Amino acid sequence: MEWIEKQRNVLDFTLSSILRRKGKNIALFTVYTAMVFLLASVMFFTHAIKKEAALVLREAPEIVVQRMQAGRHALMPLAYLEKIRAIRGVSRVEGRLWGYYYDPVVGANYTLLTGRKSLPPGSMVIGNGISRARGVYEGDLMSFRTYSGENAGFKVTEILSAESELVSADLMLVNEEDLRHLFGLPREFVTDLAVTVRNPRELNTIAAKIADLLPDARPIIRDEILRTYEAAFDWRGGIMVVLLAGAVLAFVIFAWDKGSGLSAGERREIGILKAIGWETSDILLMKFWEGAVISLTAFLLGTILAYLHVFFASSILFGPALKGWSVLYPSFKLMPAVDLYQVATLFFLTVVPYIAASILPSWQAATVDPDSIMRT
Repeated sequence: MEWIEKQRNVLDFTLSSILRRKGKNIALFTVYTAMVFLLASVMFFTHAIKKEAALVLREAPEIVVQRMQAGRHALMPLAYLEKIRAIRGVSRVEGRLWGYYYDPVVGANYTLLTGRKSLPPGSMVIGNGISRARGVYEGDLMSFRTYSGENAGFKVTEILSAESELVSADLMLVNEEDLRHLFGLPREFVTDLAVTVRNPRELNTIAAKIADLLPDARPIIRDEILRTYEAAFDWRGGIMVVLLAGAVLAFVIFAWDKGSGLSAGERREIGILKAIGWETSDILLMKFWEGAVISLTAFLLGTILAYLHVFFASSILFGPALKGWSVLYPSFKLMPAVDLYQVATLFFLTVVPYIAASILPSWQAATVDPDSIMRT
């Protein structure tokens, strides 16, 4: 109880000391909180979007096989389907039909896909982003220009839910015959193949067999797609951190100057405390609590504001820079996901150095004779 009472008394004196220099401390606290807020926002957004990508790709094909021609993605002959199906360990192979259509009205690319066998000819299901950009709704007609220059009309029968907008903002589902007619795709070709294997541990082996059997084919494993997304978002998050590096450096200089350079009033205060009986350990304890109060409060407030900014305000400050440039921006809210390791790293990079910078100069001043300190 005596130790707790001592800590309480030192903390009370520390708070009153902070309030006596409230102008300087408020400025430091504001800059400190802003830096933690910006860095934590980038970390939260990057981790959450990577987790969303992992959840979305969980339903993706285990292996996607594309045909390469002249270094570019080409149409896949249906004859390849039976060759891959004959490989031991392959349980299912399906041909997929999809393509991109450029809409000059809004200057955006749409992704057309055949996904519903029950969809009648001349009808389509569109994503919420397309509906918002074109101002079309259920029952409206959309006109497209086919590869031969003809006009093809489609009736919108359904708009995909807003909850799926992360992956369906630019998506159009059409009938297989309509898609072949729109792009002029021969019946003996598909866009690519989706392969499912019996044993997930044999994915790399099956992919290698496909590459050996079909030299012009490129098998892509689902984990490779996920790693590509993670690398892309890590790169975007790194770009934001680099852009903030100047502000972070200015904060480090500001905090170090505040912590390492005691003012004449602070040195005189330490001399008075030593003269009235305070030990050097008591002064170091006071400075520890002073640094801890400012840094911990700024860290907690900045982290909370970053959490609200990312998961409740959709990262309005720099969301487009992290999501990437697009005409059809998906409107979505990230599911709250926080990496405790990243939070701990941010804590040790922002809080611990500041507390150390606050204690070191105070120890140097506390070891000097109090009479000489008060005369300076």
